[in-house]
Amino acid sequence: MSKKIAIIGGGNLGTAIAEGLIKSKYCKPQDITITKRNLVTLKHLKDKGVNITSDNLSAIKKSNLIILAIKPFQVKEVLASIKSGLTPRHIVASVITGVLISDILDSLKKKIPVCRVMPNTAISIQQSMTCLSFSHSTSTQIDFVKELFSNLGKVVVIDEKYMDAATVLGACGTAYAMRYIRANIQGGIEIGFDAATANLIAAQTVKGAAELLLQKGSHPEQEIDKVTTPKGCTIAGLNEMEHRGFSSSLIKGIATSYEKIVKG
Repeated sequence: MSKKIAIIGGGNLGTAIAEGLIKSKYCKPQDITITKRNLVTLKHLKDKGVNITSDNLSAIKKSNLIILAIKPFQVKEVLASIKSGLTPRHIVASVITGVLISDILDSLKKKIPVCRVMPNTAISIQQSMTCLSFSHSTSTQIDFVKELFSNLGKVVVIDEKYMDAATVLGACGTAYAMRYIRANIQGGIEIGFDAATANLIAAQTVKGAAELLLQKGSHPEQEIDKVTTPKGCTIAGLNEMEHRGFSSSLIKGIATSYEKIVKG
């Protein structure tokens, strides 16, 4: 399939996807078109060779993958503006939180291949965790979308009913991890490090811990056991964190975010 891509919506996520695609060299910058009403904020992408425009319809006509990266309240208006140009050769990929595949198909009134995509902002550095759900898509189209997002991080295909949960764990999860790292930095400063050194140690330690799980396929408790010696400082710190509600507060935060998405 042709690697012509239109990103409808040049906000934070839309531009992050474009930047990730350029860095991965999955496609040429000139094969990407990104749309936004205020084109001034997209100048850095234009300078790299990306096509920028405020005309959504013209953007999709020269693309085969259409990535919807807009706000939920813009969906009906944007789909109405592009549906005349959509054909079965197009694949519509939505990264819009809370908008179902059926909502998109109802607005389009066409049997178009549609998939929901839930990445996170690490997509700009090719380190996203991206969840995918498909409808009316051929195996070739599914493989095409999976290959594209695999160039931007890890990919998993899930049932659409789990997409809200994936949003919390994979997208909101970035903020949760950042909050942990920030607290780690604050603790590092309290025990004597300057901010820059504490930042480096905390971030690299978290990156290394995650890589242990990804590369070895081990359970977190297995890796914890390797660094907790009897009467040692690690177990003392872990136990104090648990006494303060570390795990329970994190689990409650995840559940609260999920409830917010589901109930609105």
